[in-house]
Amino acid sequence: MTERLQKWLAGAGAGSRRQLEVLISEGRITVDGETAVLGQKITGAERVCIDGRPVRSRARSTPAKGIIYNKPPGEICTRSDPKGRRTVFQSLPGLSNERWVSVGRLDMQTSGLLILITDGDLANKLMHPSSQLQREYAVRVVGELPQADLRKLRKGISLEDGLARFDEINFTGGEALNRWYRVVVSQGRNRVVRRLFDAIGCTVSRLIRVRYGPVRLPKDLHRGQHRSITPAEFDSLRDAVGLSASKRVHDN
Repeated sequence: MTERLQKWLAGAGAGSRRQLEVLISEGRITVDGETAVLGQKITGAERVCIDGRPVRSRARSTPAKGIIYNKPPGEICTRSDPKGRRTVFQSLPGLSNERWVSVGRLDMQTSGLLILITDGDLANKLMHPSSQLQREYAVRVVGELPQADLRKLRKGISLEDGLARFDEINFTGGEALNRWYRVVVSQGRNRVVRRLFDAIGCTVSRLIRVRYGPVRLPKDLHRGQHRSITPAEFDSLRDAVGLSASKRVHDN
């Protein structure tokens, strides 16, 4: 049996399918010494390399690993940055023959829950628009929003990439000029929370992701800290996208 190269690599923990497609298009992946092409299928018996380093198929049979990271502001979610800014991957434990795949991204100034796993296929499903997984955020703005603006945010606002809306938005408190809101969105679009508030003329001064699908940011996990995903959390992620819970998390 054969399967697409990017799917095989994702199962080997080499990255998400989308990331791997980019690597293939850049000519950075070879199969038996030949440059791979998009759409290529393999059996798994071939020698597959990324940037000259072999990807070991035995990684596919090892238990998936996962961590929850409380990302602080000021870190970016790419593996390297030409400007020398700190990346989240500099704060994570190292891996052998695998790599951490970020389930969704947070912009540089957004903090909170970041899920990273070695199962690229699962990561791809968790991020795919068809999953409709909810993301929940705590949002701090200046001043309390009028009811008319809350109705707009719930009903939907036309952005440059289409209509966007919050599934839920609720006032949760505040002091002085600062007001906090809880928002839930199931559209995994770039900076959609900030852009929705911008659309009503409201600037977000602080944004924290507190939930991704069934997994919540632990209250005792401080900024810059990470912990292993529990077997129950791993199973809940698989259940959320209709996958078997046969793979178990391996403690880091």
